[in-house]
Amino acid sequence: MIHVPFITVEGPIGVGKTSLSKAISEHFHYELLKEIVDENPFLGKFYTDIEEWSFQTEMFFLCNRFKQLEDIDKMFLKKSIPVVADYHILKNLIFASRTLKDQQHDKYLKIYQILTEDMPKPNVIIYLTASLETLQKRIELRGREFENLIEDQYLIQLIEDYELHMKEFQLKHPEIPVLKFDGDQIDFVNNPRDLTMILDTLENTLQKELRSI
Repeated sequence: MIHVPFITVEGPIGVGKTSLSKAISEHFHYELLKEIVDENPFLGKFYTDIEEWSFQTEMFFLCNRFKQLEDIDKMFLKKSIPVVADYHILKNLIFASRTLKDQQHDKYLKIYQILTEDMPKPNVIIYLTASLETLQKRIELRGREFENLIEDQYLIQLIEDYELHMKEFQLKHPEIPVLKFDGDQIDFVNNPRDLTMILDTLENTLQKELRSI
């Protein structure tokens, strides 16, 4: 774990990762790292034929997220400049485990391990959850055309996959605190009190973590 604050925000599609990351960046004056989504040339095809386009889609995301984290490490973290990212690279495992066939998945895991073994680890992960209904509403509001192709069952499975992988992550990395917030119960975009609660919780957790390093 690094000595400068590095926060990642995770959760299913449409849960509010980027909105919260922006709020954290503005409040604490951290650099903001946003994942590349719209630039993925395979994503529209992926949602129309997951089996055919899953490997290309996941490899694009993995390589781009690796390059982003490599750059952020050199440009900011090694210069003691705090960073908040609207994703953790572990999400690659979540999506790959759901979409890739066995042989493809085995190859993907080998590449993932090689690329991520020296990547910086966050001080804190914020994990946002929400029900299918809440995710659907937020996906509709942001209006990405390709996301209209996402089937309900895919989102339901994704919610379950996130729960499973986040629990596994906590068991493997007990040194990294995971702050979990329920998007059905709070609305940090429209309710300032909810946002303040998250920011205060994060600040208190960060202070403890950085003191213990």
